[in-house]
Amino acid sequence: MNETLTLALALVAGVGLGAIFFGGLWWTVRKGVSSKSPALWFLGSLLLRASIVLAGFYFVSGGHWDRLLLCLIGFVIAHFIVTRLTGPPLDRHNPLAKGAGHAP
Repeated sequence: MNETLTLALALVAGVGLGAIFFGGLWWTVRKGVSSKSPALWFLGSLLLRASIVLAGFYFVSGGHWDRLLLCLIGFVIAHFIVTRLTGPPLDRHNPLAKGAGHAP
């Protein structure tokens, strides 16, 4: 396979792994807060998400540092995307919310 295509796929895989990790974190927080046993939710989710991501990094890198680096960059890109998509909707819909954070 072409090296450029391999590196592009490593970047895309990193975005996918980041989406799984941070999307799973967002889902866990939503479920764990209203649960009777939130510690079990958070611990189980952390172990599952970390296992998936570490295995994904291992398989994507294939022993090549450049693939691992691009996978990590994709992971960070996914962090920004998921944070943007799951952020508080107050800032986008309520024009008064911008001025509510400081005193007059």
